[in-house]
Amino acid sequence: MRIRNLLPILVLAAATTVYAQEKPEQWDLNGCINYALVNNIQIQQSKISLEQNQVNTKLAKAALFPSLTGGINQNYSNNPFTPSNVYTGSYSISSSMTLFDAGKTLKNIEQQKLNEQAGQYAVLEAEKNIQMSILQTYLQILYADEAVKINKSTVEVSEFQMKRGQELQKAGSISKVDVAQLESQYSSDKYQLTVSENSLSTYKLQLKQLLELPLNETINMAIPEINSTDVLHPLPSLASVYEQALNVMPQVKSSELSVKIANLETAKAKTGYYPKLSLNAGISTGHGSGTNFSLSEQFKNNWNNGIGITVSVPVFSNRENKSAVEKAQLSEKNSQLQLVSAQKELLQEIESVYQSAVSAQSQYYAALEKQKSLKSSYELIQQQFELGMKNTLDLLTEKNNYLAAQQNVIQAKYLSIMNAQLLNLYQNKTLEIK
Repeated sequence: MRIRNLLPILVLAAATTVYAQEKPEQWDLNGCINYALVNNIQIQQSKISLEQNQVNTKLAKAALFPSLTGGINQNYSNNPFTPSNVYTGSYSISSSMTLFDAGKTLKNIEQQKLNEQAGQYAVLEAEKNIQMSILQTYLQILYADEAVKINKSTVEVSEFQMKRGQELQKAGSISKVDVAQLESQYSSDKYQLTVSENSLSTYKLQLKQLLELPLNETINMAIPEINSTDVLHPLPSLASVYEQALNVMPQVKSSELSVKIANLETAKAKTGYYPKLSLNAGISTGHGSGTNFSLSEQFKNNWNNGIGITVSVPVFSNRENKSAVEKAQLSEKNSQLQLVSAQKELLQEIESVYQSAVSAQSQYYAALEKQKSLKSSYELIQQQFELGMKNTLDLLTEKNNYLAAQQNVIQAKYLSIMNAQLLNLYQNKTLEIK
């Protein structure tokens, strides 16, 4: 089944679940996305625009049918030159139908159908945008949460080292300067913990705003366990991602429809050179005061009906038709350029994300190796410090190096996951972090 056939089904399915989406007890990625797809204001507005396009399509189709108009006119006049007042009434029904307009009505219907389909792509684009925003914010929360855990562990170690240093200083093994350095490091680590906790709160607030949750709502995040296999998952080829994206990404499909819509606009403008043929029919009757005929006799005697054909031939239109065609042709060329631009912008986006994904995976692998070696080195220095074989500066330097290595690992880890998931989004695949 082609994507164009799936669009009405997808949009209708989303529309029928409005207000049915419950808030999850724990917010994981899928829970956040599913909730936003139902409650996001921009998505709801795009669905309203889609409904407006559907109304326009019905209106365009209605032009194929005859029009029917009824009229009633009641008139009362007071003439000072006559001894009596005059009251008259008339009643009419008229109808008209276009028999030939060089296909303008049919082209307009086809154009409105394309506009309706473009509205469906606008809904999908709004959904893609919110998914992308939620993905990025959700992964920032996971990153900040892991950073908090690392800093908490660091603070615990710093507190232990400070207390151990105070004991060694009492025993005469290290100086007061060394203890002061340990105390300073402990204060610095507590400050970094506070910064990381504030960052986590900020990212949670950003997610809450994306989900448009009320002021008193709290977010209980579901934190998945992510291992190295998840991070180093094989990536698809760049060419395959781009090829699939051209077939499914709404901004490109919408640009393709814009070219077709512009083509139809040009065809509609050219119909202005052709005659227009219409069929007209009507019936009418009336009555008035001051006659010797009864009301029924007047209705019968004043009965009129007629039918006719009107032909409108454009002879000279002050260049309106020619200008309309030229403008439509220019819009057609512009829509073709916009399509090429949309395809190139999509390629640039995918190339950047793909390169970031490849780089992040290589950085993650290198960071893991560096963290492993620095961890061994740090543990060795720590043992030597407690034996009096290393000074405080050596200990703190190695400790900070190890902390930096841990930060590099989680940074590369979540960059890799984010870019890999973005590649899935470009291929219209489900976003999932286990």
